[in-house]
Amino acid sequence: MREVVVMVTTSYPRFPGDGIGSFIAPIAKGVAARGHEVHLVAPWHPAIRLPAEEDGVRFHFYRYAPFGDSTAFGYATGLTADTELRRAAWVIAPFAVTAGCWKARRIAARYHATVVHAHWVIPNGVIATLAAGPRPTVISLHGSDVFVAERNGLARRGARFAFDRAGWVTACSDDLRSRALAIGANPVRIDTVPYGVDTRQFAPDVTARAAVRQELGLGEAPFVFSAGRLVRKKGFEYLIDAAGPLADVTNLHIAIAGDGDLRNELNDRAAKFGGRVRLLGNRAQSEIARLCAAADVVAVPSVKDDAGNVDGLPNFALEALATATPVVATRTGGLPQVVTDGATGRLVAERDPRALANAIRDLLQHPDDARRLGAAARSHVAQKFSWAETAARLESAYARSRERT
Repeated sequence: MREVVVMVTTSYPRFPGDGIGSFIAPIAKGVAARGHEVHLVAPWHPAIRLPAEEDGVRFHFYRYAPFGDSTAFGYATGLTADTELRRAAWVIAPFAVTAGCWKARRIAARYHATVVHAHWVIPNGVIATLAAGPRPTVISLHGSDVFVAERNGLARRGARFAFDRAGWVTACSDDLRSRALAIGANPVRIDTVPYGVDTRQFAPDVTARAAVRQELGLGEAPFVFSAGRLVRKKGFEYLIDAAGPLADVTNLHIAIAGDGDLRNELNDRAAKFGGRVRLLGNRAQSEIARLCAAADVVAVPSVKDDAGNVDGLPNFALEALATATPVVATRTGGLPQVVTDGATGRLVAERDPRALANAIRDLLQHPDDARRLGAAARSHVAQKFSWAETAARLESAYARSRERT
Protein backbone atom coordinates (compact mmCIF):
# COMPACT_ATOMS: atom_id res chain seq x y z
CA MET A 1 0.00 0.00 0.00
CA ARG A 2 1.27 3.46 -0.87
CA GLU A 3 1.24 5.56 2.29
CA VAL A 4 0.79 9.29 2.68
CA VAL A 5 2.86 9.96 5.79
CA VAL A 6 2.72 13.09 7.92
CA MET A 7 6.01 12.95 9.83
CA VAL A 8 6.05 15.14 12.95
CA THR A 9 9.45 16.08 14.35
CA THR A 10 11.21 18.79 16.34
CA SER A 11 14.60 18.29 14.68
CA TYR A 12 15.81 18.01 11.11
CA PRO A 13 19.01 19.22 9.41
CA ARG A 14 18.28 22.90 8.77
CA PHE A 15 20.86 23.30 6.02
CA PRO A 16 23.29 21.01 4.15
CA GLY A 17 25.73 19.44 6.60
CA ASP A 18 23.79 20.41 9.74
CA GLY A 19 24.31 17.83 12.47
CA ILE A 20 21.09 18.62 14.36
CA GLY A 21 18.61 15.81 13.78
CA SER A 22 20.88 14.39 11.08
CA PHE A 23 19.40 10.89 11.42
CA ILE A 24 15.84 12.10 10.75
CA ALA A 25 16.71 13.07 7.16
CA PRO A 26 17.67 9.55 5.98
CA ILE A 27 14.64 8.13 7.78
CA ALA A 28 12.25 10.50 5.98
CA LYS A 29 14.02 10.18 2.64
CA GLY A 30 14.24 6.40 3.01
CA VAL A 31 10.48 6.15 3.48
CA ALA A 32 9.95 8.39 0.43
CA ALA A 33 12.37 6.25 -1.60
CA ARG A 34 10.08 3.27 -1.03
CA GLY A 35 7.36 5.06 -2.99
CA HIS A 36 5.50 6.75 -0.16
CA GLU A 37 4.48 10.41 0.02
CA VAL A 38 6.16 12.12 2.98
CA HIS A 39 5.14 15.46 4.50
CA LEU A 40 7.45 16.59 7.29
CA VAL A 41 6.01 18.97 9.90
CA ALA A 42 8.53 20.76 12.14
CA PRO A 43 9.02 24.05 14.02
CA TRP A 44 10.33 27.04 12.11
CA HIS A 45 13.94 28.10 12.78
CA PRO A 46 15.87 31.06 11.34
CA ALA A 47 18.74 28.79 10.26
CA ILE A 48 16.54 26.73 7.91
CA ARG A 49 17.84 26.76 4.34
CA LEU A 50 15.77 24.04 2.71
CA PRO A 51 13.77 23.86 -0.53
CA ALA A 52 10.04 23.15 -0.44
CA GLU A 53 10.80 19.52 -1.32
CA GLU A 54 13.96 17.44 -1.16
CA ASP A 55 14.37 13.80 -2.23
CA GLY A 56 10.64 13.18 -2.00
CA VAL A 57 10.17 14.88 1.39
CA ARG A 58 7.94 17.98 1.47
CA PHE A 59 8.54 20.45 4.30
CA HIS A 60 5.90 22.26 6.34
CA PHE A 61 7.24 24.53 9.10
CA TYR A 62 5.15 26.24 11.76
CA ARG A 63 5.75 29.29 13.91
CA TYR A 64 4.63 29.07 17.50
CA ALA A 65 5.64 32.09 19.61
CA PRO A 66 2.68 34.29 20.63
CA PHE A 67 4.71 37.46 20.13
CA GLY A 68 7.43 37.48 17.46
CA ASP A 69 9.66 34.51 16.70
CA SER A 70 11.28 32.05 19.08
CA THR A 71 13.95 29.35 18.83
CA ALA A 72 13.28 27.76 22.22
CA PHE A 73 11.43 24.73 20.86
CA GLY A 74 13.16 21.89 19.02
CA TYR A 75 16.54 21.55 17.33
CA ALA A 76 18.22 20.34 20.54
CA THR A 77 17.37 23.54 22.47
CA GLY A 78 14.94 22.14 25.05
CA LEU A 79 17.50 20.66 27.48
CA THR A 80 20.53 22.22 29.15
CA ALA A 81 23.42 19.80 28.47
CA ASP A 82 20.71 17.20 27.90
CA THR A 83 19.97 17.00 31.64
CA GLU A 84 17.52 19.76 32.63
CA LEU A 85 14.57 21.23 30.76
CA ARG A 86 15.14 24.90 30.02
CA ARG A 87 12.64 27.33 31.51
CA ALA A 88 12.07 28.88 28.08
CA ALA A 89 11.07 25.48 26.71
CA TRP A 90 8.47 25.07 29.46
CA VAL A 91 7.05 28.52 28.82
CA ILE A 92 6.79 28.13 25.06
CA ALA A 93 5.70 24.45 25.03
CA PRO A 94 1.90 25.03 25.20
CA PHE A 95 2.06 27.44 22.26
CA ALA A 96 4.36 25.16 20.27
CA VAL A 97 2.29 22.02 20.89
CA THR A 98 -0.87 23.86 19.88
CA ALA A 99 0.73 25.26 16.72
CA GLY A 100 2.30 21.91 15.82
CA CYS A 101 -0.97 20.08 16.33
CA TRP A 102 -2.86 22.59 14.20
CA LYS A 103 -0.27 22.41 11.41
CA ALA A 104 -0.07 18.60 11.40
CA ARG A 105 -3.88 18.32 11.38
CA ARG A 106 -4.19 20.69 8.43
CA ILE A 107 -1.46 18.91 6.44
CA ALA A 108 -2.97 15.49 7.18
CA ALA A 109 -6.39 16.67 5.96
CA ARG A 110 -5.06 18.52 2.91
CA TYR A 111 -3.01 15.60 1.59
CA HIS A 112 -5.32 12.78 2.78
CA ALA A 113 -2.72 11.23 5.08
CA THR A 114 -2.94 7.50 5.77
CA VAL A 115 -0.62 7.56 8.84
CA VAL A 116 0.91 10.12 11.20
CA HIS A 117 4.47 9.29 12.30
CA ALA A 118 5.94 11.09 15.32
CA HIS A 119 9.64 11.27 16.16
CA TRP A 120 10.11 11.49 19.96
CA VAL A 121 7.07 10.67 22.10
CA ILE A 122 7.55 13.96 23.97
CA PRO A 123 6.38 16.28 22.56
CA ASN A 124 5.65 14.95 19.08
CA GLY A 125 3.83 11.79 20.09
CA VAL A 126 1.32 14.03 21.85
CA ILE A 127 1.14 16.41 18.88
CA ALA A 128 0.63 13.54 16.42
CA THR A 129 -2.02 11.88 18.59
CA LEU A 130 -4.03 15.09 18.87
CA ALA A 131 -3.64 15.84 15.16
CA ALA A 132 -4.26 12.39 13.70
CA GLY A 133 -8.01 12.13 14.15
CA PRO A 134 -9.08 8.70 12.87
CA ARG A 135 -5.70 8.04 11.26
CA PRO A 136 -3.28 5.54 12.84
CA THR A 137 -0.17 6.88 14.56
CA VAL A 138 3.36 5.50 14.79
CA ILE A 139 5.81 6.85 17.39
CA SER A 140 9.58 6.47 17.07
CA LEU A 141 11.63 6.84 20.26
CA HIS A 142 15.13 8.28 20.16
CA GLY A 143 16.27 8.65 23.78
CA SER A 144 15.85 12.14 25.23
CA ASP A 145 12.05 11.84 24.99
CA VAL A 146 12.00 8.76 27.21
CA PHE A 147 14.44 10.42 29.61
CA VAL A 148 12.15 13.45 30.01
CA ALA A 149 9.16 11.17 30.60
CA GLU A 150 11.11 9.20 33.23
CA ARG A 151 11.95 12.35 35.18
CA ASN A 152 8.87 14.54 34.80
CA GLY A 153 5.36 13.58 35.87
CA LEU A 154 3.57 15.78 33.34
CA ALA A 155 5.73 14.49 30.50
CA ARG A 156 5.18 10.92 31.68
CA ARG A 157 1.41 11.39 31.55
CA GLY A 158 1.77 12.83 28.05
CA ALA A 159 3.85 9.84 26.96
CA ARG A 160 1.31 7.38 28.36
CA PHE A 161 -1.49 9.26 26.61
CA ALA A 162 0.36 8.91 23.29
CA PHE A 163 1.41 5.29 23.91
CA ASP A 164 -2.17 4.28 24.76
CA ARG A 165 -3.42 5.58 21.41
CA ALA A 166 -0.48 4.65 19.19
CA GLY A 167 -0.94 1.94 16.61
CA TRP A 168 2.76 1.06 16.80
CA VAL A 169 5.91 2.26 18.58
CA THR A 170 9.54 1.82 17.52
CA ALA A 171 12.67 2.25 19.63
CA CYS A 172 16.18 2.65 18.24
CA SER A 173 17.65 0.14 20.72
CA ASP A 174 16.54 -2.68 22.99
CA ASP A 175 17.61 -0.66 26.03
CA LEU A 176 15.33 2.20 25.00
CA ARG A 177 12.50 -0.23 24.31
CA SER A 178 12.77 -1.60 27.86
CA ARG A 179 12.70 1.90 29.34
CA ALA A 180 9.64 2.78 27.25
CA LEU A 181 7.84 -0.31 28.56
CA ALA A 182 8.59 0.83 32.11
CA ILE A 183 6.77 4.13 31.54
CA GLY A 184 3.72 2.64 29.83
CA ALA A 185 4.36 1.50 26.26
CA ASN A 186 2.29 -1.54 25.26
CA PRO A 187 4.58 -4.61 24.93
CA VAL A 188 2.54 -6.01 22.03
CA ARG A 189 2.76 -2.80 20.00
CA ILE A 190 6.46 -1.94 20.15
CA ASP A 191 9.63 -3.22 18.51
CA THR A 192 13.24 -2.21 18.02
CA VAL A 193 14.14 -0.50 14.74
CA PRO A 194 17.80 0.58 14.81
CA TYR A 195 19.18 3.47 12.81
CA GLY A 196 21.05 2.93 9.59
CA VAL A 197 24.25 4.34 8.14
CA ASP A 198 25.29 5.57 4.69
CA THR A 199 28.20 3.27 3.91
CA ARG A 200 29.03 5.27 0.78
CA GLN A 201 29.66 8.47 2.70
CA PHE A 202 31.16 6.74 5.74
CA ALA A 203 33.84 4.51 4.27
CA PRO A 204 37.61 3.92 4.38
CA ASP A 205 39.32 6.72 2.46
CA VAL A 206 43.11 6.88 2.20
CA THR A 207 42.94 10.20 0.35
CA ALA A 208 40.87 11.79 3.10
CA ARG A 209 43.19 10.30 5.72
CA ALA A 210 46.22 12.00 4.19
CA ALA A 211 44.41 15.32 3.59
CA VAL A 212 42.89 15.57 7.08
CA ARG A 213 46.16 14.73 8.76
CA GLN A 214 47.88 17.45 6.77
CA GLU A 215 45.12 19.96 7.63
CA LEU A 216 45.46 19.17 11.34
CA GLY A 217 49.25 19.05 11.23
CA LEU A 218 49.37 15.46 12.47
CA GLY A 219 51.56 13.66 9.97
CA GLU A 220 51.47 10.01 11.02
CA ALA A 221 51.03 10.73 14.73
CA PRO A 222 48.52 8.49 16.57
CA PHE A 223 45.09 10.11 16.22
CA VAL A 224 41.94 9.38 18.23
CA PHE A 225 38.67 11.00 17.14
CA SER A 226 35.16 11.41 18.53
CA ALA A 227 32.13 13.55 17.70
CA GLY A 228 28.76 14.58 19.07
CA ARG A 229 26.93 17.32 20.92
CA LEU A 230 28.90 18.55 23.93
CA VAL A 231 26.47 17.28 26.56
CA ARG A 232 26.88 15.05 29.61
CA LYS A 233 25.61 11.79 28.15
CA LYS A 234 28.32 11.80 25.46
CA GLY A 235 30.99 11.27 28.14
CA PHE A 236 33.61 13.44 26.47
CA GLU A 237 35.19 14.46 29.78
CA TYR A 238 36.27 10.84 30.27
CA LEU A 239 37.85 10.69 26.83
CA ILE A 240 39.71 13.93 27.54
CA ASP A 241 40.92 12.54 30.86
CA ALA A 242 42.14 9.40 29.07
CA ALA A 243 44.93 11.60 27.67
CA GLY A 244 46.52 11.36 31.13
CA PRO A 245 47.14 7.60 31.19
CA LEU A 246 48.03 7.81 27.47
CA ALA A 247 50.88 10.22 28.16
CA ASP A 248 53.35 7.46 27.26
CA VAL A 249 52.03 7.32 23.65
CA THR A 250 54.35 9.62 21.73
CA ASN A 251 52.68 12.50 19.85
CA LEU A 252 49.15 11.21 20.56
CA HIS A 253 46.37 13.58 19.50
CA ILE A 254 42.72 13.39 20.57
CA ALA A 255 40.13 15.50 18.71
CA ILE A 256 36.41 15.96 19.40
CA ALA A 257 34.03 17.54 16.88
CA GLY A 258 30.79 19.15 18.00
CA ASP A 259 29.33 21.99 20.02
CA GLY A 260 27.01 22.37 22.99
CA ASP A 261 26.49 23.67 26.50
CA LEU A 262 29.70 22.08 27.85
CA ARG A 263 31.99 23.72 25.30
CA ASN A 264 33.80 26.03 27.73
CA GLU A 265 34.07 23.40 30.46
CA LEU A 266 35.51 20.82 28.07
CA ASN A 267 37.89 23.35 26.52
CA ASP A 268 39.26 24.13 29.98
CA ARG A 269 39.62 20.43 30.71
CA ALA A 270 41.42 19.80 27.41
CA ALA A 271 43.81 22.72 27.99
CA LYS A 272 45.41 20.80 30.86
CA PHE A 273 46.94 18.40 28.35
CA GLY A 274 48.95 20.98 26.44
CA GLY A 275 47.53 20.60 22.94
CA ARG A 276 47.24 16.81 22.94
CA VAL A 277 43.45 17.22 23.08
CA ARG A 278 41.57 19.70 20.90
CA LEU A 279 37.93 20.56 20.33
CA LEU A 280 37.19 21.15 16.66
CA GLY A 281 33.75 22.76 16.92
CA ASN A 282 30.82 21.85 14.69
CA ARG A 283 31.69 19.96 11.54
CA ALA A 284 29.47 18.95 8.63
CA GLN A 285 28.60 15.28 8.20
CA SER A 286 30.99 15.07 5.25
CA GLU A 287 33.79 16.31 7.51
CA ILE A 288 32.86 13.82 10.23
CA ALA A 289 33.25 11.04 7.66
CA ARG A 290 36.70 12.33 6.65
CA LEU A 291 37.83 12.66 10.27
CA CYS A 292 36.70 9.11 11.07
CA ALA A 293 38.61 7.81 8.05
CA ALA A 294 41.71 9.76 9.13
CA ALA A 295 41.75 8.43 12.70
CA ASP A 296 43.61 5.41 14.06
CA VAL A 297 40.89 4.85 16.66
CA VAL A 298 37.40 6.30 17.07
CA ALA A 299 36.06 6.60 20.62
CA VAL A 300 32.38 6.61 21.61
CA PRO A 301 32.58 7.25 25.38
CA SER A 302 28.84 7.56 26.09
CA VAL A 303 27.61 7.38 29.68
CA LYS A 304 24.42 7.30 31.66
CA ASP A 305 24.73 10.79 33.10
CA ASP A 306 23.98 11.84 36.68
CA ALA A 307 20.44 12.81 35.69
CA GLY A 308 19.82 9.34 34.22
CA ASN A 309 19.95 10.33 30.54
CA VAL A 310 21.69 8.03 28.06
CA ASP A 311 21.85 7.77 24.29
CA GLY A 312 19.35 5.37 22.75
CA LEU A 313 21.84 4.58 20.00
CA PRO A 314 24.35 7.25 18.96
CA ASN A 315 24.34 7.25 15.19
CA PHE A 316 27.96 8.39 15.26
CA ALA A 317 28.87 4.89 16.46
CA LEU A 318 27.40 3.30 13.33
CA GLU A 319 29.09 5.92 11.14
CA ALA A 320 32.46 5.25 12.73
CA LEU A 321 32.07 1.48 12.39
CA ALA A 322 31.29 1.92 8.69
CA THR A 323 34.63 3.65 8.05
CA ALA A 324 36.50 0.50 9.17
CA THR A 325 38.40 2.56 11.75
CA PRO A 326 38.52 0.50 14.97
CA VAL A 327 36.02 1.71 17.58
CA VAL A 328 36.27 1.81 21.36
CA ALA A 329 32.85 2.31 22.95
CA THR A 330 31.27 1.97 26.36
CA ARG A 331 28.85 -0.65 27.63
CA THR A 332 25.90 1.69 27.88
CA GLY A 333 22.59 2.32 26.13
CA GLY A 334 22.33 0.72 22.71
CA LEU A 335 26.08 0.50 22.07
CA PRO A 336 26.48 -3.19 23.02
CA GLN A 337 23.78 -3.92 20.45
CA VAL A 338 26.01 -2.71 17.60
CA VAL A 339 29.53 -3.30 18.97
CA THR A 340 30.59 -6.82 19.91
CA ASP A 341 33.69 -6.73 22.11
CA GLY A 342 36.65 -8.33 20.39
CA ALA A 343 34.72 -8.97 17.17
CA THR A 344 33.60 -5.60 15.75
CA GLY A 345 35.21 -3.25 18.26
CA ARG A 346 36.17 -2.85 21.88
CA LEU A 347 33.75 -2.27 24.77
CA VAL A 348 34.82 -0.79 28.09
CA ALA A 349 33.13 0.35 31.28
CA GLU A 350 31.58 3.80 31.19
CA ARG A 351 33.10 6.71 33.15
CA ASP A 352 36.51 5.02 33.20
CA PRO A 353 39.30 7.05 31.53
CA ARG A 354 41.89 4.39 32.26
CA ALA A 355 39.80 1.66 30.62
CA LEU A 356 39.37 3.88 27.56
CA ALA A 357 43.10 4.58 27.53
CA ASN A 358 44.04 0.90 27.82
CA ALA A 359 41.75 -0.12 24.94
CA ILE A 360 43.03 2.74 22.75
CA ARG A 361 46.65 1.89 23.53
CA ASP A 362 46.08 -1.78 22.75
CA LEU A 363 44.64 -0.96 19.32
CA LEU A 364 47.48 1.46 18.55
CA GLN A 365 50.07 -1.16 19.54
CA HIS A 366 48.43 -3.99 17.58
CA PRO A 367 47.56 -2.55 14.15
CA ASP A 368 46.79 -5.95 12.62
CA ASP A 369 44.12 -6.61 15.26
CA ALA A 370 42.84 -3.06 14.77
CA ARG A 371 42.47 -3.59 11.02
CA ARG A 372 40.69 -6.91 11.60
CA LEU A 373 38.16 -5.30 13.96
CA GLY A 374 37.62 -2.40 11.58
CA ALA A 375 36.99 -4.63 8.57
CA ALA A 376 34.59 -6.83 10.54
CA ALA A 377 32.74 -3.75 11.81
CA ARG A 378 32.23 -2.30 8.35
CA SER A 379 30.96 -5.63 7.03
CA HIS A 380 28.59 -5.94 10.00
CA VAL A 381 26.96 -2.52 9.66
CA ALA A 382 26.73 -2.84 5.87
CA GLN A 383 24.73 -6.05 6.29
CA LYS A 384 22.62 -5.16 9.33
CA PHE A 385 22.25 -1.38 9.58
CA SER A 386 21.26 0.15 6.27
CA TRP A 387 18.85 3.08 6.02
CA ALA A 388 16.95 1.05 3.43
CA GLU A 389 16.32 -1.63 6.07
CA THR A 390 15.22 1.03 8.57
CA ALA A 391 12.72 2.38 6.03
CA ALA A 392 11.42 -1.11 5.30
CA ARG A 393 10.89 -1.73 9.02
CA LEU A 394 9.01 1.56 9.35
CA GLU A 395 6.86 0.64 6.36
CA SER A 396 5.93 -2.51 8.27
CA ALA A 397 5.16 -0.39 11.36
CA TYR A 398 2.74 1.72 9.31
CA ALA A 399 0.89 -1.43 8.22
CA ARG A 400 0.82 -2.78 11.77
CA SER A 401 -0.51 0.50 13.12
CA ARG A 402 -3.71 -0.02 11.19
CA GLU A 403 -4.41 -3.29 12.99
CA ARG A 404 -5.47 -1.21 16.01
CA THR A 405 -7.85 1.12 14.13
